[in-house]
Amino acid sequence: MEDTIRKKRRGSLHLGRFGEILAVLIKFGFDDIVSNLNIDKYTSLTRKFIPAKHITKKISRWERVRLVLEELGPTFVKFGQFMSSRPDLLPALLIQELEKLQDEVNPFPTKEAQKILEEDLGKPLVEITASFSEEPIASASIAQVYKARLKNGDEVAFKVQRPRIKQTVATDIDILYQLADLAEKRFERARSLRVTRIVEDFERIIGKELDFTVEASHIERFRKDFQNDTRLYIPAVYRELTTKRVLTTEFIHGIKVSDITALKNADIDIKEIAARGAGLMLSQIFNHGFFHADPHPGNLLVRNDGSLCFLDFGAIGILPPSFRYQLSIILFGFVRKDSQKVVRTLTQLTYSRIKHLEQLEYDVTEFIEEYAQTSLQEINLGAVLRHFTTIIINHDIKIVPGFYLLLRTLITVENVGSKLDPEFNLAEHLAPYVKKLIRQNSRMRHLSFDLYFAMLDLASILKDLPFELKDAMRLVKTGDLRIQFEHHGLEPMISKHDQLVNRLVFALVLASLIIGSSIVIHSGIPPLIFGMPSIGIVGFLLAGLIGFGLLFSILHKRKL
Repeated sequence: MEDTIRKKRRGSLHLGRFGEILAVLIKFGFDDIVSNLNIDKYTSLTRKFIPAKHITKKISRWERVRLVLEELGPTFVKFGQFMSSRPDLLPALLIQELEKLQDEVNPFPTKEAQKILEEDLGKPLVEITASFSEEPIASASIAQVYKARLKNGDEVAFKVQRPRIKQTVATDIDILYQLADLAEKRFERARSLRVTRIVEDFERIIGKELDFTVEASHIERFRKDFQNDTRLYIPAVYRELTTKRVLTTEFIHGIKVSDITALKNADIDIKEIAARGAGLMLSQIFNHGFFHADPHPGNLLVRNDGSLCFLDFGAIGILPPSFRYQLSIILFGFVRKDSQKVVRTLTQLTYSRIKHLEQLEYDVTEFIEEYAQTSLQEINLGAVLRHFTTIIINHDIKIVPGFYLLLRTLITVENVGSKLDPEFNLAEHLAPYVKKLIRQNSRMRHLSFDLYFAMLDLASILKDLPFELKDAMRLVKTGDLRIQFEHHGLEPMISKHDQLVNRLVFALVLASLIIGSSIVIHSGIPPLIFGMPSIGIVGFLLAGLIGFGLLFSILHKRKL
């Protein structure tokens, strides 16, 4: 059913919006893309536009990509931010530009926000609130936030979805599907990247962001995970005042981490804040496997008591226990300078075959040696992660996108920490978590590490075996089991077989003509030539031609 709906949606062209998108592409000098995709035929609007030469000459192509996305609005800004976590698909320079995308837009009228609140909460706003701010305290591409006080005196923040944003996003995603389909039909690179699959992943993620009940669940999960940690405060969610378009949380007073001057004026130790923020993020990642995936300075407040508070829980990263286990082995391999262990674990993480294992092992060994003699104080973790990512990409290792989201989050944490404290070093904060992971995975100290990890691999296989067998039996029962054979070196034999069959067919035809013609000759059927039936004579002549042709073919190739 969902596939049918998607196909129907892809069938609608939305010509007005399509024309706007093409016009913006042309404006920023991407008329070559419009021409190569042959999409200008969908609307005559683009003929009125020519590339803005003053723009195309002054700035790079990748910067123009960012400007296009910003001008096209919320969906495309979100899509750019989504793609900024995929260094395996896009060039590094383009990733740098996409990371600059701003999610701030002009606010929509407060009256419309109040109307949405009343529609979704089922009551007039005056019955719910004692006061309501006339101006939003934050405005983004999907929603804006208002401060209010409830009748019981609680200060709350209303996050209200933009009017008609779902329809706008749905239309733009339809167009993204259409562009992806066209690209896959025309470009081999687009087919190999499976760009329609990328759009499907984006549609799924933005669909969750447009459902504020999902974000409410994220907040409650964080609140539960850190309920006993005084370093972090998570605002309470008012479930009775939360819907898919409205999220109501406790209002938090604090100073944004990005406002360094205000932090200093409040006598807050910004070095301590940097260390505390790093510790909290690493705890989310390695202890809970559930982390805030967009920890930029604007999403982090410092309260009066020095505790931190995260904002905007729409983007979340998840690390399953199995992934954390494999990550710990990679870290262990780096610590022990065991490139084989790192490579073997990468083969388990990837969902494609690694072609050149020896070269990968060499590159990993070189990578480890490059940083082996560097102290923790001197290591720039962001540079290390980018280098490791480059190795993975160069070897075309396909890893789940969550891996790159984790790397981007760690790089963001280091950047924020460095702005607060020039001496901040994320590697030093990461070291205790690496040691903890290694201790957790090396309890059998009386065995060698190699034997221990071999036993862990064997245990993993035995653990998964019942499920794999059950899945195979299900395929057998449903008749969906398929076995694919791939033959090599059979082409000469097949060609020879075809040649023999062709000769046999010619021989049978030749014999049939001779026998048939003989019968006709003896029948005396007119018309006659020299007293013999003409049809029989023609048959003999044709048989003679075929016979001489077959004999010539055999003698020419000198194979009787």
